Amino acid sequence: MTAVRVLLVDDQSLFRAGLRTLLSTRAELEVVGGAENGQAALELAAATRPDVVLMDLKLPVLDGVAATRRLRVQHPDIRIVALTTFEDDELVFECLRAGAVGYLLKDAPIDRLVEAVLAAARGESVLQPSVASKVLAELSRLASAAPAANELSKLSERERDVLRLIARGASNKEIAAALFLAEGTVKNHVTSILDKLEVGDRTQAALRARELGLT
Repeated sequence: MTAVRVLLVDDQSLFRAGLRTLLSTRAELEVVGGAENGQAALELAAATRPDVVLMDLKLPVLDGVAATRRLRVQHPDIRIVALTTFEDDELVFECLRAGAVGYLLKDAPIDRLVEAVLAAARGESVLQPSVASKVLAELSRLASAAPAANELSKLSERERDVLRLIARGASNKEIAAALFLAEGTVKNHVTSILDKLEVGDRTQAALRARELGLT
């Protein structure tokens, strides 16, 4: 079996040296270089063409997220796994959005790290368990938000204005006065809103407006 080629990126030389020593004992891995910042990582990646990059995120010159983003554009076949001491939610999502296939903390056991490198080389995603739970929660949130966004996209801006006022209990006359519309126009908007939201009356429309975050 051909060894997986690994590039180490970390601004701490002692950590890089220690990690190189640990990974070099594994026959299935070959450490092809080490970089102390994101810019150096881009240059070394072009020269050594690793299969997997273990990328710290807090780096000088060019940070790990920016380096990951550039690497994915310049060398889309290279897999990047973030290896960091930080578990900040925003940093996690920034890194994954930039194109990393994995996110591990530096205190991960060496066997877990090796497993992650091999999995990344196969094109699989590898996440720290605590990070995985955050990603799943975010995916769940986005999935639940998607139907609401789709429903809102059915309504024109004026219909959304009318729906907001319906949710506040305003009558057609009050809506007309607030939006400088004729009552007949408001009535037409209300009919259209009920049809698009697939609800039977103003009360249901008001409840749907709250669910959609319009109040």
